[in-house]
Amino acid sequence: MNEPGAITGVSVAHGSATIDEIDAAGGESVRGTVSDLLARDGVEEAFAIRTCNRSEAYVVTDRTTEGRDALESFAPSVRGAAVRRLDHEGSLEHLMRVASGLESLVLGEDQIIGQMREAYEESRSAGGIGPVLEDAITKALHVGERARTETSINEGVVSLGSAAVRLAAGEIDLSDGTAVVIGAGEMGTLAARTLDATAVSEIVVANRTVPNARYVAEEVDTDSSVVHLSDLPAVVPDADLVIAATGSPEPVLDQTTFAGTDRVVCIDIAQPRDVDPEAGDLSGVSLYDIDALEDVTRETRERRETEAREVESIIDEELDRILRSYKRKRADDAISAMYAGADRVKARELDRALTKLEAQGGLTDDQRETVEAMADALVGQLLAAPTRSLRDAAGEDDWETIRTALELFDPEFDALPETPGGSEDDVEAPAGAPLGAVPDSATEELDD
Repeated sequence: MNEPGAITGVSVAHGSATIDEIDAAGGESVRGTVSDLLARDGVEEAFAIRTCNRSEAYVVTDRTTEGRDALESFAPSVRGAAVRRLDHEGSLEHLMRVASGLESLVLGEDQIIGQMREAYEESRSAGGIGPVLEDAITKALHVGERARTETSINEGVVSLGSAAVRLAAGEIDLSDGTAVVIGAGEMGTLAARTLDATAVSEIVVANRTVPNARYVAEEVDTDSSVVHLSDLPAVVPDADLVIAATGSPEPVLDQTTFAGTDRVVCIDIAQPRDVDPEAGDLSGVSLYDIDALEDVTRETRERRETEAREVESIIDEELDRILRSYKRKRADDAISAMYAGADRVKARELDRALTKLEAQGGLTDDQRETVEAMADALVGQLLAAPTRSLRDAAGEDDWETIRTALELFDPEFDALPETPGGSEDDVEAPAGAPLGAVPDSATEELDD
């Protein structure tokens, strides 16, 4: 069944997927993913976005089955429960939620809107952006801007990672300092991003799996490096700030790790603890745990959740607006196809009728204009009711009627079959049939 301009999407994101699963979804770059999707059958447009917390792709096809098929290879090795598949309306809504920060690790964070703009430009460079995705992504970015200007969704500290940086900034001067982030998961990533907005001169990301640490380091603009957990004794003594956020069942830092430390703030936001509490007894080591940060985050988290409800109202409003526009366009496409086909039939049959009338004794200019006006009036009156029905169908979400019309008024529906050694004029309509009737043979061909 034809669905011109329908979006199909797929998302592998932090809410249900691990870092490794996010990394395994899609290609190595946005351009590569978009180019691969555009090469698939039926794909007219494509968009992809890739961050450390999500990997998503969207395609525009004439048939939704083609869209689903094109995206089957996007995350072949990822657990089914970690893959979210989206239809046209779901894709539009999800893109708005992503741009507004409702789908982010930190509710309302600002970085995602810049990442979406960058992904949009990369997808455009790869030839993936057409009129449908242009409207969808432009609308999503507009919603993201409205969310941040009309609400306070992005104000205040809300995550443990960002709270840790805020607490540290109140304890020491981070200017030109070195920060060590231990762990490449959710909290470690948020801490690195928050540090990127401070005056630190270097961020070291440590993780048991070095490639995951490198992925986090690539997310920041500050000079960064990566090390294995076994190398911590070599980097911690030179650090001004250490934020620990691994999923290790045992502490990864003890007193010996801080040997030679002059002054360091260490914030342990892991559960269970990453830092042996006895390290806090060392001279020059200021150790804080997760309990010290909860009060910092609670108030702003509650405030952002209230603001999120306002953002959702904005999304509902904008989604309704773009869907109405989409419905009108779908109805207009069907109406245009209907009139275009009817006009071709009218022109062909009018030419035949005028030719026969001329052969029977000739026509004056006035008589010719009368016949042509009658043909125009017949087309207008016959199509007036279907036109109203299609517009009503769009307003009532009756897609079945619109789809049926698009199929019935296919651009080729009025083409008469060719006959060996003959032409259209050699094909006679059945006796008693009105002008413009399609012979049985043509009907059978269409049924096939």
